[in-house]
Amino acid sequence: MIIPIFIPHEGCPHRCLFCNQHRISGQVGKPVTAEAVQAEIQTWLERTPPHQKTQVAFYGGSFTALPRLRQKELLNAAAPFLESGQVQSLRLSTRPDCLDDEQAAFLKAHQVATVELGVQSMNEQVLALARRGHSVAAVEQAMLVLRQAKLEIGIQLLLGLPGDKRASLRHTVEQVILLRPDFVRIYPILVLRGSGLAELYEQGRYQPFSLDKAVLLAAFMKKRFAQAGIPVIRLGLQAGAELESSLLAGPWHPAFGELVSSRLMFRQTKKLLAQAKTNQVCLQINPRDQSVFRGIKAANIARLEQLGLWQRISLVTDPAQERGFIKMVAREECGSFTQEFGSVNKSCCRATTFSGLATKGSG
Repeated sequence: MIIPIFIPHEGCPHRCLFCNQHRISGQVGKPVTAEAVQAEIQTWLERTPPHQKTQVAFYGGSFTALPRLRQKELLNAAAPFLESGQVQSLRLSTRPDCLDDEQAAFLKAHQVATVELGVQSMNEQVLALARRGHSVAAVEQAMLVLRQAKLEIGIQLLLGLPGDKRASLRHTVEQVILLRPDFVRIYPILVLRGSGLAELYEQGRYQPFSLDKAVLLAAFMKKRFAQAGIPVIRLGLQAGAELESSLLAGPWHPAFGELVSSRLMFRQTKKLLAQAKTNQVCLQINPRDQSVFRGIKAANIARLEQLGLWQRISLVTDPAQERGFIKMVAREECGSFTQEFGSVNKSCCRATTFSGLATKGSG
């Protein structure tokens, strides 16, 4: 479990075009104090199951660009919880151009285990238009420093930056794969009040992606990273009243990640059905993927129905099946299970429909 501590814009040497961390985090006012950090950690720990591995994370600013005394203040606030064993390690986010060997050694000495780099893009022109203030070379150097320090590395990418095209986005994905981070986060660009991007949008000089296009491109990114063995641990910003009230435009959905996963599962289903040599096909999913297979508001089922494919499918679950993937199994592996789903209508595919799915081995 990750306990988030937000330090909006602290340490940031630049105000990026897209950014308004106060709106994203819901924190406005004076910088967080050490006492407040400890109180927040304690509150989270009180509702955490015993023996749950826990990490405290400092988000929203450029941690390693902070004065060293401020870094120590924040890290030392978490130290008692590390000493007691209630928290196992620390995590922080920062800029690629604010890291060197000395800084990395300092982080290791204070039990920081994970560093997330705000990379955003691997295209020089896109970075310049976003007012990032760092280069692609800075990203590569930061990765080298963190790798030598044996720190876990995450990369944060943005989808829909001004000037970013499909070709440059694909290039970014391939370059990140070459860097071999431990994980990736993908955030579609939203136009937030108080950001530089909001001014461009109101002047008609920037048009954000539609939700469908953002889902399509994020699905490509997630699939490509999965093929390279790099997990995508987050898709889209965390929902919150402050964020939604500040949103001017952009591909916002509170379940953006599920939309992407459902799109990928729909594609897998179509591909398997196209490869099938029989009209009736038995597909197997992890039981925890039932809602993703179905899609939000049963969108995937409706699409399959419209294509005349839904009637061909028998669906079974197996807890051993890898999450996010569908497997075509022999008809005899479906056991004696049969399920008539009928046509899709307004009441189609409620949870009760899917709770009746057979589990492999249950007959």
